[in-house]
Amino acid sequence: MMKKCSMGKSFFLVSLLLIIFLWSCSNNKTKVITQYDTPKSGTIKISVDESFEPVISEEIKVYESSYPGTKIMASYKSEADCFRDLQQDSTRMIIVAKGLTREESAFFESKISYKPQFGILAYDAVSVIINVNATDSIFTVTQIKDKLSGKDTLGYIVLDGKSATSTVRFLIDSVLKGAAPGKNVMAANGSKAVVDYVSKNEHAIGFVGSSWVTNDQDPEQVAYQKKIRFALMECKYNCDSGSFAKPSQATITYAQYPLVRPLYYILKENSTGLGSGFTNFLNLERGQLIFRRSYLVPATMYFGVRTGSVQ
Repeated sequence: MMKKCSMGKSFFLVSLLLIIFLWSCSNNKTKVITQYDTPKSGTIKISVDESFEPVISEEIKVYESSYPGTKIMASYKSEADCFRDLQQDSTRMIIVAKGLTREESAFFESKISYKPQFGILAYDAVSVIINVNATDSIFTVTQIKDKLSGKDTLGYIVLDGKSATSTVRFLIDSVLKGAAPGKNVMAANGSKAVVDYVSKNEHAIGFVGSSWVTNDQDPEQVAYQKKIRFALMECKYNCDSGSFAKPSQATITYAQYPLVRPLYYILKENSTGLGSGFTNFLNLERGQLIFRRSYLVPATMYFGVRTGSVQ
């Protein structure tokens, strides 16, 4: 009887030790495969509104050059897709043209137990571009509204997507005041496709983020500028009555150009990781200078603006 009891105790002890051993191995394995990133090392995934691809790709290039141990894997897509990605565990950060609403902040707090950080990095303009041979090159906001709504059907209106891009959302919110675009509005496959279409069609009017077409230091954009022109838009603030403006750092800064929008970061990180490091870089001098060099207007640092006339 004593022998059976002793054997039972031995079996129990062996089983207990085996469980502890397996748990320890599993725990050690987790520690081995888990990779922790820091501001100067590691890999993260971010999603970026396609409208901002030229400037953000430059920001990433400079950051990775400064910290060779880092890798920021950016996926460029529509604004709506960026927000969908933010709900996934794999996406740490998005860069879009709007911040979080209270409802969205509350949703993320309930899901991940903290509110994501967000803020404005720079200001961009939605450039109205026309063919080099276009006869109409000066528009009021009302005229643009009539063209977007379909009330004025002269010409082809080309946007960088159907409904989910930041450019489309901005035009619906700020110009159409919530109304849907007209049937005359066409959707191209991204900003580059908008520029290409306008360059080949004399009666086309396109809408793209200014970081795609205003940088005189970018050879690709200089080539674009030979194919298209910037339409002049009615100036309503800080200018003489009857003045018109094209997108530039000066006209964005002084609110002379009417189609201006912010560029936001939204960071889902509650520790000092690579996402925080990149966000700090974008907000501080070097990152802000890259925005300025790309002809956007920095939001967190003031460097002065280029002087020049409104037109």
